[in-house]
Amino acid sequence: MRLLLLIISIALVQPVFSQISDSNQRHVLVSGAVNFRDLGGYTTQDGHHVRWNRLYRSADISKLTAADLDTLSARHICYDVDLRGVAESAAAPDKINPGTDYILCPAGSDSTNTSMRRAMGLTTGGDSLMESWYANITYLAARYKPFFAKLLLLPDTDALVFHCTAGKDRTGIAAALLLYALDVPYSRIVDDYTATNYYRAGDNDRLTHVIATSMHLDPKVAAAMMAAKPEYLDATFQAIKRQYGSIDKYLSDELGVDDAARARLKAKFLE
Repeated sequence: MRLLLLIISIALVQPVFSQISDSNQRHVLVSGAVNFRDLGGYTTQDGHHVRWNRLYRSADISKLTAADLDTLSARHICYDVDLRGVAESAAAPDKINPGTDYILCPAGSDSTNTSMRRAMGLTTGGDSLMESWYANITYLAARYKPFFAKLLLLPDTDALVFHCTAGKDRTGIAAALLLYALDVPYSRIVDDYTATNYYRAGDNDRLTHVIATSMHLDPKVAAAMMAAKPEYLDATFQAIKRQYGSIDKYLSDELGVDDAARARLKAKFLE
């Protein structure tokens, strides 16, 4: 099984080498969290670049050390958007610096986590389960509208981190919608999303084994469920387009990011 997981890991990492080539600048080295990285540097459709040191994505940050908190302070990360459910956040509260502006955006997480755990015990196909989860956009507006509202209010001197538990699914969709609103090409948005396979490689191998063993699943199914595959993110974007006609209309009608708000986001986060 270890050989199988190694092969899967290599296959998943290959497409994102261009994205991780700048990982020395992008990766935030903290001992208490994984998949903590800067969203800066991406080139937009019209040649601008996302500012470095303003927007960060991460997995669970409940285990940050005192040294890690110093790192956040040095980067002026004093806004924290927690995309986990109420039960998740209560079980593992964020470790943050005093005075950090914290909001919880739990919409849908508690119910979807329960249904996904139930489905994990029944599924024979990890891809189909994940694509179904990503295609369910029922809770996205309630989850991400407060996120965008916080971005629009972020002072120019401060930085913000947003995260869930793995920093893959809820965080991945948040990053994708944000980068789209900033006019980053979709191919680069997918690169950022799938880079999770690189930043979480060790944790994914360990958790894949735990899930496969505890849920009596085929290791390939468990690995697919832990992965960040382009078709998963595609499922979200396709579902939005089917229901709203375009991602732009969804941003405007459901997330409060109309043309004026989008211009403000670009002024804040592009150079």
